[in-house]
Formats: sequence, C-alpha cells, structure tokens
Amino acid sequence: MISYPNAKINFGLNVIRKRADGYHAIESVFYPVPWRDILEIVPEKARKGKVTFTSSGIAIPSDEKPNLCERVYQLMHDEFGLFSVKIHLHKIVPIGAGLGGGSADAAFVATMLNEMFELELSTEKLEGIVSKVGSDCPFFIQNKPAFVTGRGEILEPFEINLAGYWLMLINPNIHIGTKEAYAGIRPSLPKTSLQELLHKNVSDWKTSVSNDFEASVFPYYPVIQEIKEQLYAQGAAYASMTGSGSTLFGLFDKEPKWTQKDGYQTKIIQLS
Repeated sequence: MISYPNAKINFGLNVIRKRADGYHAIESVFYPVPWRDILEIVPEKARKGKVTFTSSGIAIPSDEKPNLCERVYQLMHDEFGLFSVKIHLHKIVPIGAGLGGGSADAAFVATMLNEMFELELSTEKLEGIVSKVGSDCPFFIQNKPAFVTGRGEILEPFEINLAGYWLMLINPNIHIGTKEAYAGIRPSLPKTSLQELLHKNVSDWKTSVSNDFEASVFPYYPVIQEIKEQLYAQGAAYASMTGSGSTLFGLFDKEPKWTQKDGYQTKIIQLS
C-alpha cells in the first residue's frame, strides 16, 4: 500500500502560555498543502509485532529513538496485535522546516494500518493514537483546515476560502529544532482572536496576523527574515514563516516568479 503524506502551513501562530506539563499552549490555523512524501507499507503475515523501517530521499536525523512511523505501528500493534510490516519512507518534505512532514508521515501510517488490517477505527480513535507521538499528528488524520489549540492537538474545523491564490513556499535548507525555536519565546495572550483576524481579507493579514516564532528565529537566521521581505517585495498579499521555521510562504494574486538559489527548495501551487 502506498500513500503520499502532505505538508501543512500555519496561518498565524500565537504562543499563549507555558503549561504545567512543560509544553506550550498555542493557537493557530493549520492548512494542508500538496508538498508530499511517499510512504509504502508492506505486510508480512508470517509473524506479528515487528516493524522494519527504511528511508530514502532527504536524510532523516537519528536521535537513536524509533522513527515516528515505527512508534505509531508499535502503539497500534500493542492494542490490536498487528501482523509485522515493512515501512519505507521516501522523504521529500524538508525536515525541521515548520511543515509538519514527520507528523504527517506518522498520521498516514495510522490511517494506512487501519485500512490494511480492516480495524475500522473512528477518526477520534486514530487522532488519539497519533497524538501520543506528536502534537501536530492529529491534524493529518482529517487533513482539513483547522483552528488548533492546546499543544496543537485540539482541532476545530475552520472555513477558509483561498481559491485562486498562488502559494509560494521557500525553504532555505536550514533545520530549526523545536527546542531552539521556543528558547526565545515569551508567551502572551493575543489582543484579538486569531479566528476573527483570519476571516478578514488576506490583504489585511499583513498588519494583524503574525507568527510568534519569527521574533525568536529571525535574529539568529537573518536569511529567513530576508526571504520574507523578498516575498513582499515581489507582491505577496501576505507572507509568513510557517510553524517554528524555517520555511517561508507567500500568498499571491498572480503566479509569482522566483529566481532559484542554491540550496533552497521552492514550491509554487495554485490553490483551489
């Protein structure tokens, strides 16, 4: 079985407070975008409980812990006694880039195993399973625009119409770890609801919708700030860093042009 886990971007990201469990409470709108990895799962029905994980494409940093895909399999095997599987991930979505690629891979493993082994698990059950391996993972179960709160795992459907806009994504091949990004954050309550701000015209977002991580990331990585400025210089109606970085995106009324720079990954998509 093969699937194509997609990335996401953030429209606004407010870090509200640090929680008692050590995590931060946030609010943001997650929006799925078609920048995709390739994921294959092959069952081995001669035995149970073993997962073999391999990858190609972009190298996945090793922290000597099981990959998120492996962890999802293990959680589901522990509960449902799954046959062994081989998982191969061809990594295309940049890593440590604020695009949620690893979270998407994990969530897609859960939905694929659910289908492959005919578990008939509900959306809520799948979201609960993947929330144990990553805060952003539950979003990719339904994979629809959502207003997110808590650690990022509490989802509320969010209607947003961007049909006709062009989306440009630029990743300067800089890996920013979550811990590094949070180091300079000062949590605070926003003065105006993000939901209210995002229901205004996109042209109004520039002065009202922000990503709190920009204040902590830009001073250490000026090139990321420069890309945002270049997006506006080229006519973006709105530009922002996504997640905790390092990817920038711009929304354009017309198809944008970009002079490719060595080491940068760029994606241009017309939204529908």
